[in-house]
Amino acid sequence: MEQNTINLMKVAAGKAAVDAMVKSGMKLGLGTGSTAVHAVRRVGELLAQGVLRDICAFATSFQTEIECEKLNIPFFTLNSRQLSEGLDLTIDGADEVDPQNYLIKGGGGAHLIEKIAAYASKEFAVIIDESKVTESLGYGFPVPVEVVPEARVQAAKALDKLGADVTLREALRKAGPVVTERGNLILDIRFRPAGSQYKPIDPSLMETELNKIPGVVENGFFTRMPPVVFIARSDGTVETRGRK
Repeated sequence: MEQNTINLMKVAAGKAAVDAMVKSGMKLGLGTGSTAVHAVRRVGELLAQGVLRDICAFATSFQTEIECEKLNIPFFTLNSRQLSEGLDLTIDGADEVDPQNYLIKGGGGAHLIEKIAAYASKEFAVIIDESKVTESLGYGFPVPVEVVPEARVQAAKALDKLGADVTLREALRKAGPVVTERGNLILDIRFRPAGSQYKPIDPSLMETELNKIPGVVENGFFTRMPPVVFIARSDGTVETRGRK
């Protein structure tokens, strides 16, 4: 699929989610990544037009904070008086979405804060293009597992025992591993097939099991807050999945 088509789908998904779900006065979590940024830009556009007012945002990464600054979107920490009661809605992207609307997130390394925002929200919306839809999680796109540096080797051994192939995520345009904004490392894992078959794993169970490993801070399975999913199609339509 051409990159221009993918970009148009990302824009369409972000616009559809914001137009459908964001209201004036909301406490709004804003996600990270090449799709989520289009939701951030749509919020900024509607604020500039006066269509939206009194938005208190939480940015899930430095990248998103910078985008909010450019667009004059007021943002606060989750510990602030403005957001201490939680968020009304978080909008974010995803790396893969299965039929239950379970997700893998963290291709950009921001899944720890993204999960805090999603699970602190009354509603959660995910925006994707159609290439991110999959039948099962854990075998295609790698699941990121954030670990404290001292746990790198022992956590990798524990993940191997769970049936996962483990790769330390390496940085681009710098030597060495990726270091998250919280000073941790990322182990990317893919689950091995049982024999010649890819036996579906239970993402909900695995989200819990991965976090039991000492030194694991958080992982990229998102299952406890199944979102409304906006899926942009190459024919220009946007499918909404999971909304009541």
